[in-house]
Amino acid sequence: MLLRRFAAAVLAALAVTGVQAVTAAPAAAAPRVLYYDASQAQEFKSVVAQGAQIWNSRVTNVRLEPVPAGRTPNIRVYADNGWPRAQTTSLGNGRWYMGRQAVNQGYYQPRIAAHEFGHLLGLPDRRTGLCADLMSGSSAPVSCTNPNPNAREASTVNSNFATAASVPAQAFAWSS
Repeated sequence: MLLRRFAAAVLAALAVTGVQAVTAAPAAAAPRVLYYDASQAQEFKSVVAQGAQIWNSRVTNVRLEPVPAGRTPNIRVYADNGWPRAQTTSLGNGRWYMGRQAVNQGYYQPRIAAHEFGHLLGLPDRRTGLCADLMSGSSAPVSCTNPNPNAREASTVNSNFATAASVPAQAFAWSS
């Protein structure tokens, strides 16, 4: 108690004389880690990892990592013959499908993977038709090879994971 009063008196005296005391900035919070399981993604396992790495290089408040042994994943990734789609159970939790129909039509696989991870990170489809918008999905031309979220998309994900934001369960489907 005496030490606190002494420290307060010293700071007050410094303030009166115009000297500024320097305090340490608060430490940045560690990113929230989401574990994904790509064991059922078949031939797309490396593309799933690439999609996770794209997000890891663009955002700071969340990190996508392969699920370690003995741990339950937040995200499960599957491959099937339909369109890519995601089903969220809550922010950062759910499943997504790497659908071969979009791959067979020529859509860029890393873009599909990053787009579907985007849904699990709280982003909806935005059918802008712009290649610069990752969440424009299949509304962008098949020739689009941009797998990166734009600044607004990355900022939204960072905001989603800066707090205990809640996103209701949703289903998203890649459509032609």
